[in-house]
Amino acid sequence: MSDLATPSLPARRNVAVLVMAQAFLGAQMPLIFVIGGLAGQSLAANACFATLPISLIVLGSMVSATPLSALMQRFGRRAGFITGALGGAAGAAVCAWGLIEASFPLFLAGSALTGIYMSAQGFYRFAAADTADDDFRPKAISYVMAGGLLSALIGPELVKLTSDAMVIPFLGAYLTVVALNLVGLFIFFALDIPAPKPPAEGASKGRSRWQMLTTPRIAVAVICASVSYALMNLVMTSTPLAVVGCGFGKADAADVVRAHVLAMFVPSFFTGHLIARFGAEKIVATGLAILAGAGLVALSGVQLEQFYLALILLGLGWNFGFIGATAMLAAAHAPEERGRMQGLNDMIVFGSVTLASLASGGLMNCSGGTAEQGWAAVNLAMAPFLVLAGAALIWLVMRPKEAV
Repeated sequence: MSDLATPSLPARRNVAVLVMAQAFLGAQMPLIFVIGGLAGQSLAANACFATLPISLIVLGSMVSATPLSALMQRFGRRAGFITGALGGAAGAAVCAWGLIEASFPLFLAGSALTGIYMSAQGFYRFAAADTADDDFRPKAISYVMAGGLLSALIGPELVKLTSDAMVIPFLGAYLTVVALNLVGLFIFFALDIPAPKPPAEGASKGRSRWQMLTTPRIAVAVICASVSYALMNLVMTSTPLAVVGCGFGKADAADVVRAHVLAMFVPSFFTGHLIARFGAEKIVATGLAILAGAGLVALSGVQLEQFYLALILLGLGWNFGFIGATAMLAAAHAPEERGRMQGLNDMIVFGSVTLASLASGGLMNCSGGTAEQGWAAVNLAMAPFLVLAGAALIWLVMRPKEAV
């Protein structure tokens, strides 16, 4: 009997809806991450700010994480996810306007609005756990993340079809993102996750944000999720600039990013099973080790095959590190704490990712005279954060079980 045959019908249905949303709506993220830096480079007066649009997307995601989480805590997941899709459509429309006007500030404003969608997409994984039992929860999270497999195929192909489809470069791509969001929001009408019931008079409302954040297992989960996502973003943001800067074409950059995004999501078909069998901590540790391997491959040279291998390892490391940390977190807080903890987690995660994407452009374009030197600086910057996350994980594993 398959794993999806044993959970409840609502759990299976919700996972299927969220997989569809991840696949269809999620296609906008690899598309935007391929062209965002290149479009920014064409509009910015200073090349050091080329990746600022991507940084603004992540900043918008960080800022909107807590309000979106509170919205979903009160009105349910559907309201939050539809809000995210509308934010994605509005952001892409403003970006298109910025391209038409050749206005970098307008393009940045649209990028920040796009972050509302990115934040909402981040909650798909938590929504998968809402109606799942303890055994199915890590698998439900993993299956929803696996929906990104189709988005990894669709997004880069849309780049090739749309980025030069109009006289103004990249305009067609952003208009396509508007359409994706407006059509895709109807997927959520099939979602069946009840809004959490407000606590009864005098009932426990759970721990405060500070109490949760100082719980060792939650603290380490947040650190590992932040490091896994931030380092993935640090390297991926610079990848199109590095590939093109080293003499390859935009189509090559799109193909490298597609391989990377495939590596992010293909393992999700079995990551949940590995977590159930070996424990989240071992899977997170494996992810951190693979991220280190990605950096070493990237530092070994700038041939196209080295870009491919480094970015594939980067995606695989993110998958193990981030999904493992998400499973750790989902099992460490009560339902009445969901709105506070998940919003706080994503605010911290995407705050870290914002700093990483801001650093990415500066390291890539302003830390050396060549694309090769910039690419090396980006990958060397991974080391101290991998040490931090690894040390935190070792500290957690060595603590007595009752103290975590």
